[in-house]
Amino acid sequence: MKNIIRHLSKRGFREEFKEDTSPRTATYTSVREDSSTGSTYKLPLEAKFGKISIALIYFLIVSSSCFASEPLPWQVTFQPPASPIMEELHHFHNFLLYISTAIVLFVAGLLGFVCIRFNAKNNPVPAKFSHNVLIEIIWTVIPIIILVIIAVPSFRILRHAEKIPETDLTIKVVGYQWYWHYIYPDHDNLEFDSVMISDENLKPDQKRLLDVDNRIVIPENATVRFLITAGDVIHSFAVPSLGFKIDAVPGRINETWTRAAKKGVYYGQCSELCGINHGFMPIVIEVVSKEDFDNWVANKNKVAENNGNQKLVAN
Repeated sequence: MKNIIRHLSKRGFREEFKEDTSPRTATYTSVREDSSTGSTYKLPLEAKFGKISIALIYFLIVSSSCFASEPLPWQVTFQPPASPIMEELHHFHNFLLYISTAIVLFVAGLLGFVCIRFNAKNNPVPAKFSHNVLIEIIWTVIPIIILVIIAVPSFRILRHAEKIPETDLTIKVVGYQWYWHYIYPDHDNLEFDSVMISDENLKPDQKRLLDVDNRIVIPENATVRFLITAGDVIHSFAVPSLGFKIDAVPGRINETWTRAAKKGVYYGQCSELCGINHGFMPIVIEVVSKEDFDNWVANKNKVAENNGNQKLVAN
C-alpha cells in the first residue's frame, strides 16, 4: 500500500504517507510539508483524492497480486512470467485481450444502434428483405481474418513449446495419489518424494496448501527437461509461472521443458482430477544459482547415502 501511494506522491507531491491504525477510522493520511514554513500537517486521503480515487488505490493493491509468483486471493491476471514460453503466452494473452475488447465494444455498439434505430417507435414500417450479399461477405471474411491473426502466433508458441532445445538437466516426474516423486538421472539417480506439508506441521514462513517437504531445485538460466508419467491414475504437472501444464499418464512418458530466468520459488498444483485428495498435490520449484544447486545435489546425495547405510546396518 505504502509503495503504491508513494509512487503517486512523486507525481507533484512531497509528502509522506502514514497508516492510521485506529479501529474507528482504519484509513490512511498524508503528512504534507509546507516548504515556506517547514511545518507539516495531516491531510486525509479522502479529502485529497476523493473516495473514488481511494477505491482505485485499494483495487490496485488487490490486483498487485499479479506481481507474485504464487496464486493469491482476488488475483485478476496471470502470475508474472518466469520462462521464455510464459513470456510469449503472456504477450499473446494481452494481444488477444485487445482483439476481444474491440469485438465486444463493436457488437455492443451495433446492438445498441439497432435497438434504437429500428425500434417500433422510430421505424413503424419495418423493411422487408431476406439477405444482403455485401454484409454477408463482410461478416464472413472479417472473422476469418481475425482467426488467422490469432492462429499464426498461437501455432508459433505451440511449436516453440513442443521443440525441446539442448538440455542442461533432466528430471523425471512421477505422479501418485497424492504426492509427487522426482528423479534426477543426471545426478546419480537422486530421487525423493514431495508431499504437501500438513497444517499442523506448517511453519510461519511456509504457505498453506502450497509448500512441500521436498522441493524441486534447478539452476537459473538452465534448460531443464521434464519427463512426466504416473504410477496409478492420470495427474497433471503444472506450474503457471513457468508456462507448462502436462498430463502425467500411467504407462506413457510426456515431456516438456523450461528455462527459469531468475531465482525464486514457483508454485504449481496437480491440474487433473485424480481422487479425493487431488487438491493437496502442490508442486514447488526453487530456482537457485549453479553453485547452490551443486551444493544441494551433494547434500541430497550424502543424506541418501547415509540413509542407505543405516538400512544396511539395520538389516
